[in-house]
Amino acid sequence: MTASIIPVILSGGMGTRLWPMSRQLKPKQLLPLVSRLSMLQETVRRVTHRDLAPPMILCNAEHRFIIAEQLRSLGVRADKVLLEPVGRNTAPAATIAALKVHADNPDALILLLPSDHVIADVDAFRAAVRTASGAAQQGALVTFGIVPNRPETGYGYIRCGEPWPGADGCLRLQRFVEKPDAPTAERYLAEGGYLWNSGMFLLPVTEFLREVERLNPDMLALCRQALDEAVTDFDFVRLAHDPFACLESISIDYAVMEHTAKGAVVPVDMGWSDVGSWAALWEVSEQDRNGNVVIGDTVMLDTHRSYVRGERQLIATIGVEDLIVVATDDVVLVVSKDRAQDVKKVVDRLQQQGRREHLTHTQVFRPWGWYQSIHDGNRFQVKEIVVEPGQSLSAQMHHHRAEHWVVVSGTARVTRGSEVFYLTEDQSTYIPHNTTHRLENPGKIPLKMIEVQSGPYLGEDDIIRFGDNYGRAEPAQAVMLPRMPVNEPAPAPLAPIAPLPETAAAAKGRRTSE
Repeated sequence: MTASIIPVILSGGMGTRLWPMSRQLKPKQLLPLVSRLSMLQETVRRVTHRDLAPPMILCNAEHRFIIAEQLRSLGVRADKVLLEPVGRNTAPAATIAALKVHADNPDALILLLPSDHVIADVDAFRAAVRTASGAAQQGALVTFGIVPNRPETGYGYIRCGEPWPGADGCLRLQRFVEKPDAPTAERYLAEGGYLWNSGMFLLPVTEFLREVERLNPDMLALCRQALDEAVTDFDFVRLAHDPFACLESISIDYAVMEHTAKGAVVPVDMGWSDVGSWAALWEVSEQDRNGNVVIGDTVMLDTHRSYVRGERQLIATIGVEDLIVVATDDVVLVVSKDRAQDVKKVVDRLQQQGRREHLTHTQVFRPWGWYQSIHDGNRFQVKEIVVEPGQSLSAQMHHHRAEHWVVVSGTARVTRGSEVFYLTEDQSTYIPHNTTHRLENPGKIPLKMIEVQSGPYLGEDDIIRFGDNYGRAEPAQAVMLPRMPVNEPAPAPLAPIAPLPETAAAAKGRRTSE
């Protein structure tokens, strides 16, 4: 491969098909569902190769810090991380990426990849990319077609044509076919010449942008405006909201590939799955002698061909087959394997009822670390909080709740009003409501704490930020609190701190609803 190939990894999604493990704020590509790494990390590792440039990632802005941490843990630095303000499918994402790459290298190719697919044979994948580059360097818009091994009704198909001249292993793309019914899928398999549509592409940026301009000039103009008006936010590039939100949500298949005469396809057998349901995950996971996939603490009697996964509690099954059982901290899902595609209907129902179980897990990731709800009661809530070394929460205040902090391990640097002090293991403090405060980890190990909140309203929107390392404070609110370098040695541990009496100013500012 002589042309520069830039992997572009698309990390969007709503977290519906593998609920309750996958949720809107942490969809399936960010979870370790098949290996110890997340599916995004596995995708990044596949393209970390001497023949490929560092990857570019397009993702939901809400996921940026999780993705940054997952890249850091791999020791990989992305070339760019572009943040989409809203989801608009693959055609705008591909166009944005092509514009970004074209500005620096109009002869480059972009390798457009979903982040939530499983590929068992990485060598076959890389060989297919080398094969595709032959046609792409001639101006072909190349997709990868998966050689089918069964009459699958859950995938779209690609009809292959004649060989692409001068590029061994590449065929002309004749047409795309929607997901077929069972008899049609069986006919495709018997006839041959049909491949599963993988949703992966190798695109020469100049030719791709020419086709976008010919087929959808309005989309190209809005994508260019969203990129031109983008702002840099730490290591991220935030695409401009208004032009991006005006884009039609459309796939690259519908917008470009179905209408171009430059389409090519590379047939490949690489152990591919889009992991589109719990049943699909069962298929690609290691099974025991009874055909079961078992993760977590289980007791299983006379159970066959089932997927059973638990995070904490014991799961016991007796006399069942072809069942999906998934238990998280807050949800238990039980569904017949042949109805696994209907999980999305449960998510839709939760959304209609105004619930939150489809949005987030009990563990919520933040740029400084994470917190997890342990118990949510009447006028109180208990959380576990972990702050990574050198990180800090925003300077903030709450109108409706007070907080009690107990350090489990590590060192905490606490700013409470005008006071600054340190806490170590087994020490505690009290943060009254209407009191400006900040929590920092100046140490070398994670700071682990238990926080008990109490008050009439405990929502996460009862927060006023005054200063923040991650750009989340409003400019009008910004004030400076006392702060030392995080590497400064902590003074001798203090004795446990008793709750402070409420100040006159705090009492004056108390709302009547409290």
